[in-house]
Amino acid sequence: MGFLPEKDREYLESKGIAYEEDQQGSQKGVILRGYSLPEGRFDTNAADILILLPPGYPDAPPDMFYTLPWLKLAGRGCYARKADQPFNFNDQRWQRWSRHNREWRPGADGIWTMIKRVENALAVAA
Repeated sequence: MGFLPEKDREYLESKGIAYEEDQQGSQKGVILRGYSLPEGRFDTNAADILILLPPGYPDAPPDMFYTLPWLKLAGRGCYARKADQPFNFNDQRWQRWSRHNREWRPGADGIWTMIKRVENALAVAA
């Protein structure tokens, strides 16, 4: 059995989002598989997105997110601002997107909130 709260699983399934719950040591992560990216923004149309869940989740907020493959801005061939560092998780080298979370509402927010944050970060990446 996974570690995601039932409400998170229900949300992901209701939206048809393919996901896996994966763990490396004490780090628990949700991987959104083949997630569609904003059209024309990057050098690929879809990527896997890793969201690490901190101890105490869902009351404690996830922070950054990570992508595979590494994404470059379309037409510019460079990485987005603060998205050029590696992060190893389960023998894979993920692209870290340093986007910190300061607006989490314990008891109200969940994976849906983090997905909206990821979508926004990808939409405005420069």
